[in-house]
Amino acid sequence: MAKDEKAAAGAAEKKPEGKKDAGKGAAKKGGAPAKSESTSKKDKYSVEGGKLERKGRNCPKCGPGVFLAEHKDRNACGKCGYTEFKNKK
Repeated sequence: MAKDEKAAAGAAEKKPEGKKDAGKGAAKKGGAPAKSESTSKKDKYSVEGGKLERKGRNCPKCGPGVFLAEHKDRNACGKCGYTEFKNKK
């Protein structure tokens, strides 16, 4: 009986074939690369003379408080999808 118990314990420890262990150091496949420049809310506002001033462009459809994202070829609203294309030089 001792052999049967050891064999059963050994079978429980083996991993099924075809499945790989994704450990902590495993690299993720796909996805977007990390951004080098990121903006936060504090970069979009400034306080001058006791008043809050908004920096950047606001969406003309959504109104103040919804900023247009600045891409290299366009400005776009993430809420409603409004897009302005920049002129090519």
